[in-house]
Amino acid sequence: MPRLSKLLIASAATATMMSGIAHADANRFVMVTHGIPSDPFWTVVKNGAEAAAEEVGATVEYRAPSTFDMAKMQQLAQAAVASNPDGLIISFTDEDALGKVVQDATDNGIPVITINSGGDVAAQYGARLHIGQSEYEAGKQAAERMQEMGVESGLCVNHEQGNQGLDQRCNGFIDGFDGNADQLATSYDPVEIRNAIMAYLNQHRDIGGILTLGSLAADPMMKAMREQGATDMFVLGTFDLSPSILESINQGELDFAIDQQQYLQGYLPVIFLNQYAKNGLLPAGDVPTGPSFVTQENASQVIELSQQGIR
Repeated sequence: MPRLSKLLIASAATATMMSGIAHADANRFVMVTHGIPSDPFWTVVKNGAEAAAEEVGATVEYRAPSTFDMAKMQQLAQAAVASNPDGLIISFTDEDALGKVVQDATDNGIPVITINSGGDVAAQYGARLHIGQSEYEAGKQAAERMQEMGVESGLCVNHEQGNQGLDQRCNGFIDGFDGNADQLATSYDPVEIRNAIMAYLNQHRDIGGILTLGSLAADPMMKAMREQGATDMFVLGTFDLSPSILESINQGELDFAIDQQQYLQGYLPVIFLNQYAKNGLLPAGDVPTGPSFVTQENASQVIELSQQGIR
């Protein structure tokens, strides 16, 4: 066999072997969230995690229940821990359902970073840090913004009551109004949300501002307001971003959205856990990704990033 051919074969074999070694050395992380597939918020979180994994040469397995189901999420988290990943990323939505799972992971040497929800209690169960925002303070800031716009009483629409993060948003909102606000519990069914909001407003004529906690509730609210020609009758706000929310803000129908930069909630934990696995490095404290406000003044800039799956 010619010498050149032998060299090419040897080089190919070496490359294959090194590729196998690199693959074997790649860190594997599991992300478990409560985000249902129809919620565009969690698509952006997943985009961030996958982008970070590609950058550092790690793998990320994203797992979530098909509906808001804490029992199912608990099972997914338990299975993730049993698979012994190099790190666990979890939205700590329910302390009772997920606390023991996080503690089990920690006890078995699996570093845990919580995202999005539960940052106020996650450390008690061994989580290394939390990436997200103070949900209570964000809700309170929403109330303060509405008051600055002349609202005296408000309504918080909670489409996942029992989700600690969403409950805290409403609690902060109500406290921000010094109690002059109510919480309306619904499911995430858009027809139920629309009907519940209209029924409530028909019975409570003093409401001046309405806050929803994500696009699953914001879209039905906006549909109801448009049908009634009432977009200018209330101050309307929501948590989190989606293409439809951004378009409503850009058109001046929705007054603001509270942005917690969810892309970072997917991206940063992968970067941090990879550094921890390689070098034992982690930030010394929690990392806030919000809140910030998107209004008509800056909506067009955010829309461009939304089209890229980043906002």
